[in-house]
Amino acid sequence: MSDPIFFATQDNAVTELHELRAAALQNLLIADPSDKVTGVARLAADAKAGALSLMVGASLMDAVEVSLIPGRPLLPELVAPRLLKRRSMRTDEGRAALIHALAHIEFNAINLALDAICRFADMPPEYYTDWLKVAAEEAYHFSMLVQHLQTLGHAYGDFQAHGSMWEMAEKTQQDVLARMALVPRLLEARGLDATPSTRAKLAQAGDMPAAAILDIILRDEVGHVAIGNHWYGWLCAARGLEPVATFAALLVQYEAPKLRGPFNLPARREAGFSEDELTALQQTAEQIA
Repeated sequence: MSDPIFFATQDNAVTELHELRAAALQNLLIADPSDKVTGVARLAADAKAGALSLMVGASLMDAVEVSLIPGRPLLPELVAPRLLKRRSMRTDEGRAALIHALAHIEFNAINLALDAICRFADMPPEYYTDWLKVAAEEAYHFSMLVQHLQTLGHAYGDFQAHGSMWEMAEKTQQDVLARMALVPRLLEARGLDATPSTRAKLAQAGDMPAAAILDIILRDEVGHVAIGNHWYGWLCAARGLEPVATFAALLVQYEAPKLRGPFNLPARREAGFSEDELTALQQTAEQIA
C-alpha cells in the first residue's frame, strides 16, 4: 500500500479527515438515492476544502460483497431493455417515463464514477479527482431530473428501467483501460449523440424546464467524456498501444453494443475524439446499417 497523498488546504495546512477512495466506496454502497447524492456532494466539498487523503495503491474491492455493488434502491425494477414499455411523448405519463429513464442513467453514472475511483488502484492522483468531479456533476443531474419528475406527479422508481450501463461496468471491472474505453468513450459518448434529439422532443412537447436540464447535462457530459478520453489515451500511451486499433479490439473482446448514427460530431470533437476515431466510428456504423 502506498503512502497517502494529501490534498492541501488553501492555507497549505494538511488535514487527514478521511481517504478519498475509501469514502467513494462508502458512497457507492449507499442504496438510498437521496443519501447517495448527499454523500457525493459532501465528498466533493471535502475534496475542495483539502480535507481528504488519497491512497492510490490501496486495494479496496476484495473485501466487499459483490451483490452489494452498486448500492441501489429496490425500485426501479430492472428489466431487459426490450421489455420497457414505449409511451407517447404527447402524454404527461410518457414524458414522465422519459425523464425517469434519464434520471436512471444519471443514477448509474454516479455509481460508475464512484466505482472508477475505488476500484482501480495505482493511477495518478488527478485520475481520482477527475472522477470525483464527474460523480458530483452526475449527482447534480440526477437531482434536477428527480425534482422535475416530481412536478409531473412521479418519483424515481415509479417506472421500470434497465441495467445495461452497469453490466458493462461489471464486464470491465478487471481492467481500467477497458473501463475507460467502453463506459465513458462508448456508452456515455452515446449520450452526446442522443441528447439533442431528446431535448428537441421535450421542447416540442412544451416541456421547456426539461429541455433546459438537458442543456446542462449535455454541456457537462462533454467534459465527462473528455475525461474518459484523456485517461484512455494516457493508458494506451503507458502500455504502448495504438488507441484506434485498441478500441476496435476492445469492442469485440467485450461484446460491446454496436453504435449506429447519427453522431454528434461537434460534441465528440469537443470531448477529445480524434478525426481518425470519428472516421472509424462512421465507417463501422455504415457497415452495420
